[in-house]
Amino acid sequence: MPNIENIKKYKNIHMIGIGGISMSGIAAILTNWGFHVTGSDWEKSEATDKLISMGIKVSIGHNLDDVANSDIVVYSAAIKENDIEMIEAHKLNIPTIERADFLGEITRCFEDTICISGTHGKTTTTSMVSLCFIEALKDPSIQVGAFLKQIDGNYKVGNSEHFVIEACEYVESFLKFSPKSEIILNIDNDHLDYFKTFENIKNAFVKYVNLLPANGILVINGDDNNCLDLQKYTKCNTITYGLNNKNVNFYANNISFDNDGFSEFDVYKNKQTLGKIKLSIPGIHNVLNALACIGLCDYYNIDFKYIQTALKKFTGAHRRFEFKGKINGASIYDDYGHHPTEIVATANSLKNKKYNKSWVIFQPHTYSRTTTLLNDFASALSNFDNIIVLDIYAARESNTYNISSKDLTDKINSFGKSAIYISDFDDCVSYIKNSVTENDIVLTLGAGTVTQIGDMLLQ
Repeated sequence: MPNIENIKKYKNIHMIGIGGISMSGIAAILTNWGFHVTGSDWEKSEATDKLISMGIKVSIGHNLDDVANSDIVVYSAAIKENDIEMIEAHKLNIPTIERADFLGEITRCFEDTICISGTHGKTTTTSMVSLCFIEALKDPSIQVGAFLKQIDGNYKVGNSEHFVIEACEYVESFLKFSPKSEIILNIDNDHLDYFKTFENIKNAFVKYVNLLPANGILVINGDDNNCLDLQKYTKCNTITYGLNNKNVNFYANNISFDNDGFSEFDVYKNKQTLGKIKLSIPGIHNVLNALACIGLCDYYNIDFKYIQTALKKFTGAHRRFEFKGKINGASIYDDYGHHPTEIVATANSLKNKKYNKSWVIFQPHTYSRTTTLLNDFASALSNFDNIIVLDIYAARESNTYNISSKDLTDKINSFGKSAIYISDFDDCVSYIKNSVTENDIVLTLGAGTVTQIGDMLLQ
């Protein structure tokens, strides 16, 4: 059982924004450890329903009584200081703590916190590692950034010292954690609304590897020079993996793809063959993600046969190239990709599938990212046959950038590809219904509400 001494003083914990992907996982872990948890959220969701079914009191809207009865208030990053529950907590001198800080406290309850980070592929790799640990009966606690059907949610409460978590670099929140092991998948230009420059992103990862103890382990992508560079900032041992760089500990050879774009490959460890891996998710980028997972699990002495079985069973996390159904004989997929590098990886996954024409419905995520990476988005989306762009999903921002989705379609058209802008979801759905034919592939893409389009099409 993890050692909860450092948080024991908070018997009653109130959580503002409890339905969030990370907050709901924290709430479940705390409840399992015997804490009394209450929470509030703007709207009901699958996550709030699940928490209520576990006996957690969730208010939709505000509940000042629950704030008053708490020993500490945990709030998600989206909550502002003028939130009425925050004001109440300050008025009553009840301590408040941001989600990442509190999750940091939870990581210190475990002897072995395993953090998976990097700009792209965190959720998929965290899912892979989690399933390998479960397959090997290591009973880990897990917190992952998407719904994973094998654990029927985005978290699992285990009884071992292993805590597998997805660690995000945005606002440097991963620096709040206390990792024993880290996987760093890649370092790319993202979240520039916060970081401003690539150098700042790199420095955040330098500080992050600095958190590792001398007896910890760092697993890094040998195809990414920015990752390789991190070795000199830690005293712990490192494990490298790669596809292009053969001067690594783990690499893949004889890679082939089936008609679904799923790969099969031989895994080598220090030039010795370990055996064959067959994935049930598409794309060469997932071969890299699998190698990161294999490198880590090998370090934890997980038998290769458990790794083989777990990776074969893994059909993808929610919204990661997820198959939704068919319309007019065309297959509909949904993906969370909202950065040009992710869009290119998804487009490359398509190349290994057999299909007629591709359709992408893209919803840009945040004005700042659309402005900064406009050319890269246009170039990445040009990999599809038919391109539809929806309005920008604002998330945490207001449009001080004077940018619109029309600018993105104009940019794509200037590259000689034809893209159309549609603002209304119903119009988009009827356009697709009238246009797609047998064996086409339709992909809804983005981190916002675009995911609703697949369900609207299928209805």
